[in-house]
Amino acid sequence: MHADISRITFRPDRHYSAVIAQQGRVQLDADANEQTAIQLMRARTTAADLIGPHGGPHGATGFELRFLGGSRELDDLSIGAGRYYVDGILLDTTRPQPGVPVVDDGHSADEDDKDAPGDARPATWTYWDQPDGHRDPERPGDRLPSQFPYLAYVKVWERLVTAAEDPMLREVALGSAMPDTAARLKVVWQVLPLPGSQLELEDGATKDQVRAAFAKWAAAQAPSARMAARSERPDHADEDPCLVKPDARYRGRENQMYRVEIHEGGAAKDATFKWSRENGSVTFPVDELDGTWVELASLGSDDKLDLNVGDRVEFVDTAYISRSEPLPLLRVEEVDLPGRRVRLSGEPDPSVGRRPELHPFLRRWDHRSDSRSGSSRSKKGAAKLRDGALRIEEGGWLPLEDGVFVYFEPGRTYRPGDFWTVVARTATGNVEWPTDPARRPLLQAPAGNQVHYAPLAWVLGEGSVADLRLAFGPLATAIPAADAEALEAEATFEAQAAAAESAAPDGSGSRPAGQDDEGQPEN
Repeated sequence: MHADISRITFRPDRHYSAVIAQQGRVQLDADANEQTAIQLMRARTTAADLIGPHGGPHGATGFELRFLGGSRELDDLSIGAGRYYVDGILLDTTRPQPGVPVVDDGHSADEDDKDAPGDARPATWTYWDQPDGHRDPERPGDRLPSQFPYLAYVKVWERLVTAAEDPMLREVALGSAMPDTAARLKVVWQVLPLPGSQLELEDGATKDQVRAAFAKWAAAQAPSARMAARSERPDHADEDPCLVKPDARYRGRENQMYRVEIHEGGAAKDATFKWSRENGSVTFPVDELDGTWVELASLGSDDKLDLNVGDRVEFVDTAYISRSEPLPLLRVEEVDLPGRRVRLSGEPDPSVGRRPELHPFLRRWDHRSDSRSGSSRSKKGAAKLRDGALRIEEGGWLPLEDGVFVYFEPGRTYRPGDFWTVVARTATGNVEWPTDPARRPLLQAPAGNQVHYAPLAWVLGEGSVADLRLAFGPLATAIPAADAEALEAEATFEAQAAAAESAAPDGSGSRPAGQDDEGQPEN
């Protein structure tokens, strides 16, 4: 998540159940974020343990797919409303409906309805207009397969949203000069097709066989990449008895949380990465795009968070993030401070930044082609770039800047968007990274993104869809009957009560007034 955070302290292997605040202590973002992570993990683990890998509540199960073909230009799928859980993560496919506008004076409701025919929305989502799918009919690869059968599945992950993408998160009362406040995590789901040929199924496969084949395919999508990080102390650092000052150029001017993120995926020969000393959180909302010139809402609040000639930037919008298909990074060639404009090394790809409703922005990355030349131990000279990103070189320590090094394990595959964070601190002159007892850095899997999958339907042909979803009923039921022992005791009690009642002369179960227990007159 590209948030302006100090570090990530959530470690599931420690089995912490809560974060406890102490009086008189500094409150840090990492503590609050760890508490949220603990609660999310617990809730989702519980749901997954009870529900299984995926399933929805009976009677309100989301993702019912129906094939929409016939006279349509392109095949489509309708996505039924409801709720569904994938690995404990709740998905809601209910399509919001437009509200009711206030009718202006002098206009009837009928006239206003005629003026705004576009307000009527379908009751459900479809494959082509699903909220986070951003499928493009002009791209053949986005179309549903013409060969039957194919499997329709849901892909699920979480991504961070800041005020750059959702302006409603910003508190305008704080003023434009103040930074935004908290960010948000959003659950993203996409209904996607998978050609049946990729599942290696025989004709006439059962639903269970299809589910098993898909589970095998989904397991193979997990990335195998692992990375480690370390640092080296500055020259002559031990000669100064004082702590290294924040401005003394310890591996950067101040404490940092480096983000190392995969850009292009695949094998090492094809993969690239990018890095940021601010966790990729430095962004600039775009007001207008004119060729290679980009007009920005602002150029940054200070010299640490602004743009300069030579900076590498990624042109981003909501669709670009959701599709996870990286485009070349661009270089800032010129900065026009009065006009809040920058000129880029090339015109952004036509698929990104042309629709204001998708909130385009620039994301700054801090690597440059000469990034590695700053290290006295580097023998490789200038870094090798491809499409503006750094080439992955496995099996050796690669310098980022100021003594921070990363290592990619040989023989691995990489997935775009996967990332690691490396915390550097001036007080210790070191980076925070797990080590073994000999203080050797340990290889770590990516911190994210965690992607989840679930099968939805086996599409056999037009009008023929085999439902692969699972459903569960509510746990609450009517109060059950008592057990045998309780029933026997209750029957005995009722029998004794009936016998006492029948023994009474008047049938009332109590003796008449003036008689004793045997019916004789009382003295």
